[in-house]
Amino acid sequence: MAPSTPLLAVRGSEGFYMVTGPPSFTENTTLQRDFGKNCKVFAFSKDGTLFAWCNGEKVNIVNVASTELLHSFDLPKAVCLEFSPKNNVLATWQAYTTAKDGAAGMPNLQLYDVKTGKCLKSFIQKKMQNWCLCWADDESISARIVNNEVHFFENNNFDTIANKLHLQKVNDFVLSPGPQPSKVSVYVPGSKGAPSFVRLYQYPNFGGPQSALANKSFFKADKATMLWNNKATAVLVIASTEVDKTGASYYGEQTLHYIATNGESAVVQLPKNGPIYDVVWNPNSTEFCAVYGFMPAKATVFNLKCDPLFDFGTGPRNAAYYSSPGHILVLAGFGNLRGQMEVWDVKNYKLISKPLASDSTYFAWCPDGEHFVTATCAPRLRVGNGYKIWHYTGSVLHKCEVPPNAEIWQVSWQPFLDGTFPAKAVTYQAVPSELPSAELKVAQAYRPPALRNKPITSSKLHEEEPPQNMKPQPGNSDKPLSKMALKNQRKHEAKKAAKQEAKTDGSQESTPSPALQDVPRSTLPSVTSGDPEVDKKIKNLKKKLKAIEQLKDQAATGKQLEKNQLEKIQKEAALLKELEDLELGF
Repeated sequence: MAPSTPLLAVRGSEGFYMVTGPPSFTENTTLQRDFGKNCKVFAFSKDGTLFAWCNGEKVNIVNVASTELLHSFDLPKAVCLEFSPKNNVLATWQAYTTAKDGAAGMPNLQLYDVKTGKCLKSFIQKKMQNWCLCWADDESISARIVNNEVHFFENNNFDTIANKLHLQKVNDFVLSPGPQPSKVSVYVPGSKGAPSFVRLYQYPNFGGPQSALANKSFFKADKATMLWNNKATAVLVIASTEVDKTGASYYGEQTLHYIATNGESAVVQLPKNGPIYDVVWNPNSTEFCAVYGFMPAKATVFNLKCDPLFDFGTGPRNAAYYSSPGHILVLAGFGNLRGQMEVWDVKNYKLISKPLASDSTYFAWCPDGEHFVTATCAPRLRVGNGYKIWHYTGSVLHKCEVPPNAEIWQVSWQPFLDGTFPAKAVTYQAVPSELPSAELKVAQAYRPPALRNKPITSSKLHEEEPPQNMKPQPGNSDKPLSKMALKNQRKHEAKKAAKQEAKTDGSQESTPSPALQDVPRSTLPSVTSGDPEVDKKIKNLKKKLKAIEQLKDQAATGKQLEKNQLEKIQKEAALLKELEDLELGF
């Protein structure tokens, strides 16, 4: 039986409704549009069979297939909703408030049984950050942070705390995905000169640091983001500070760490300095992609040994998105960038398309692994709101723009379980579409009036780096050299050549033999005239000629030379004539 078509849920000032995904793109009529302007939040269950939303009066749960209303809760102020992985519990959160007399407020985090509609438990959760409990995929355990402890519950029995993990000033934790036994990563920020650290535990073995599966400590960390891979074998940690004390970056400092459950850990070496914009695991759990460095940013795929596999070069990008099968990767520049996207075939590392989604604030892959949506949503941008559904070959298949006085607040695909849509062979030919695709128009640089009738001289602010395969080739066991290593290698070779040249100069006669007439002047033995002024002029001329030779070599490799460098090359003939006249003089 073929899987059903994913739905796209849309919420905005015109209410909330659902659109049938590719290929029809029509509004779903089985679930009636809610025209209320107070729809604050909606959420699908993890398998996409249930849907909940708050319309400003109640929180409703419906079965997506039958559109049957299952439950309705009187929670007009709910702003966060989330289903447990097996659809047994719905968690709701609303802002915490206290009484006017200063008395403690009412519990604002509720857990409801989806089958019966009964409230299982209520908690006080003051902060919106990390408001929801974390569940294991089979719901055998769930957990939340309370002061300096992580409280664990078993089998959705929230009246009894089954286990506790106590760590002074614990700031965050993440449960691993996948089957049992569950693992948990915890982050504790440093204080009083002590480093921050991340530890990995296997539930329920929490007997001190010795029971940890792995431990990684580091300085320069005000906060940390922990990312498990799907197989729960490793965690990536993005440690960041809010302020860069060197003043090099407005975004603070970031470092990327790799921690495996077998105890191995490493700092991921990123070849370019600057912020880390995004890090994402491939769904196959064997590699990850990082987007980093001052603009134009680099993007690199690493393996589990933190060795680079492929470097995508530099470009205007700050985000990376793998398709659900993991066979296609999108690199994109959203937010304060122009919305340029690069769609890559992960297996062959070939560029498929380069579409442009201007002013986009949201991106998400469709569960079928072939389509994705880009959207411009309020409050990030309040003009030009709408969404587009694309095929990965760059074709725009559906486009929706709301009226100028309307807004879109949220769009979201209906999720499906992993493996529902099998991966299809990657195609490079753009699929047909009735809508025109956005072409990337190259904007011309501003030219002052005085230069507008003169020839254009090309100059670039940044040197662009092309994509590069970093995998060791068969038969070559050497690791690929980084840019800095190549630079050092060239310096070493130049020094070696200079030493060899000096030895040659010392062993040759004072006058060149006929066999050396065709050798470049930079390698000829030095001849003195007896006049210090003339020798000094000859030395300076040879120095200039050697620099010109280097510039010609750079031009031969394809490097763009500056205007003053080209002028130097044009003076070569005159310098050679002057050197010849001086040498003939003695």
